[in-house]
Amino acid sequence: MDSFTHFNEQGRAKMVDISDKDETVRTAVAKSSIQVNKEIYEGIQQGSMKKGDVLAVAQVAGIMAAKNTSQWIPMCHPLSLSGVDIRFDWNVKDDLYILAIEVSVKTKGSTGVEMEALTSASATALTIYDMCKAVDKGMMIGETYLLQKTGGKNGDFKRD
Repeated sequence: MDSFTHFNEQGRAKMVDISDKDETVRTAVAKSSIQVNKEIYEGIQQGSMKKGDVLAVAQVAGIMAAKNTSQWIPMCHPLSLSGVDIRFDWNVKDDLYILAIEVSVKTKGSTGVEMEALTSASATALTIYDMCKAVDKGMMIGETYLLQKTGGKNGDFKRD
């Protein structure tokens, strides 16, 4: 069990001690998406969805999720985030309406913000689903993944 960082000498779960790690600027960018039907696409674009401004609510939910990641993911450290930015981009082709979600998270600290970015992207997509499910429950949330991260002893990462 010595090689597992999140287990103690009894083989029980523990939160890793990061007090000896250097405090550096750390960033992470995560992506997700949600595929909707034409009616939902038009409702979001026209601001006519019955529950209100879907993207504004989803953006706030995503920011809240990033700030509260340690409450969702058991071994995550509570972090003071410097910034969270969520961007949306429609990809419309034929009868496919896909909303791409990109989340950027930044902090200056002793551990990375990959989980905060991923949690935020997921919560943003889930909130869009929740805001639109009365119109169509067949929406599909796409792959959620880390696009890139900077900072920390393991160095930078960028998905090819």
